[in-house]
Amino acid sequence: MSSAAEQLAANVNMSAFKKADVLKQRLWFTLIALVVYRFGSHIPLPGINPEALADLTKTHSGGILAMFDMLGGGALGRMAIFALNIFPYISASIIMQLMTAIYPPLEAMKKEGESGRKKINQYTRYLTLILATVQAYAMAVGLQKASAIPITYMNPFLFEITAVVTLVGGTLFLMWLGEQITARGIGNGISLIIFAGIVANLPAAIIKTLQMGQTGDLSPLLILSVLILCAAVIAFIVFIERAQRRVIVQYPKRQHGNKMFGGENSHLPLKLNSSGVIPPIFASSLLLLPVTLSGFGGSDGWMANAAYHFSHGRPGYMIAYAALIIFFAFFYTSIVFNPEETSDNLKKSGGFVPGIRPGKNTADHFDYLLTRLTMVGSLYLVAICLLPEFLMGKFSLPFYLGGTSLLIVVSVTMDTVAQVHSHLMAHQYEGLIKKSKGKRRR
Repeated sequence: MSSAAEQLAANVNMSAFKKADVLKQRLWFTLIALVVYRFGSHIPLPGINPEALADLTKTHSGGILAMFDMLGGGALGRMAIFALNIFPYISASIIMQLMTAIYPPLEAMKKEGESGRKKINQYTRYLTLILATVQAYAMAVGLQKASAIPITYMNPFLFEITAVVTLVGGTLFLMWLGEQITARGIGNGISLIIFAGIVANLPAAIIKTLQMGQTGDLSPLLILSVLILCAAVIAFIVFIERAQRRVIVQYPKRQHGNKMFGGENSHLPLKLNSSGVIPPIFASSLLLLPVTLSGFGGSDGWMANAAYHFSHGRPGYMIAYAALIIFFAFFYTSIVFNPEETSDNLKKSGGFVPGIRPGKNTADHFDYLLTRLTMVGSLYLVAICLLPEFLMGKFSLPFYLGGTSLLIVVSVTMDTVAQVHSHLMAHQYEGLIKKSKGKRRR
């Protein structure tokens, strides 16, 4: 059976893709959804003064807002209807996942299965609405205090109402669009939305880098070194994302009648980075909080001071970013992999790890391995995500060429390609089954 599967995997090619109608429909749906997202990223809020907004964008270039502008595909810099992007939904997901771990009623709801998951998702949507409203209002107030709006004839109160309704509506639409991509398209919808924003800005970043080389701001040798570094980072990300620790699992032999079953060796793969790109995205979303609070406090006060210390290049920002990445790496890994549950499932199926007693000892062994792997994976994420900070501070390079964007782009691409491959494999299996049935009928 394994040799047949390997032969089938080797035969996955373009001819199989042409026959996979369901896969093509999913790809077209994903593409159209991302085009709609990019179109909305260029529709500005009503009442915005473009010249004042351009001056404000230049003032805050290189700060934490620039990072969110990058992840949002430039929608924040243009103050488009998708300026908040999907980040309120990500923040709400963080809070709900934390609550399910510390609040018993939500933890019990999570264990209810599909019905419990639907209730938690509904609570997440309600929380998204609240967070998006707060962030949208803070953004509207901040824009007014920075004199970046409105065109003089527009009433300030009317602008606030319009901005909140428009921005919140944009976030809720993106939340719905991401869910539709996940259900009816290919890949994770939320990750693909962020992916599309980063990729859309990459050509502009490359052109900006080349222009800096023409003007003499960057030497050709430095530009070449950066390109080589980017290629090396991509190769490193691919290597780490595919790295895994294979735990050998044995199954005892069982006799049923005159036949002997079992006695096989298998393995349980533990990824080095089980959390994927979730920790950087979650950490980036939470770091928007000081900026949101500063929108209420204006340019003075402790809120503005906190936003200043959490700006790019500041020690407070780097320490908080690294700490949040490590925290979410461990937290999200504990959600996707439960050592006790995995140990119980192995025990029920008769499997065991050689040299380890089934039950609690196996769970402790998994926990020990997972802790060491996650520590290495979290440090890898910190190194990749802090790379752009040092490049920005040392060489004034465009932020889009940093490790965070490359990490998201490479990881989402690998995940999407893997899903496409699995769809092609499933399609070819269906074809083989139909052929075998046809031969039996003959």
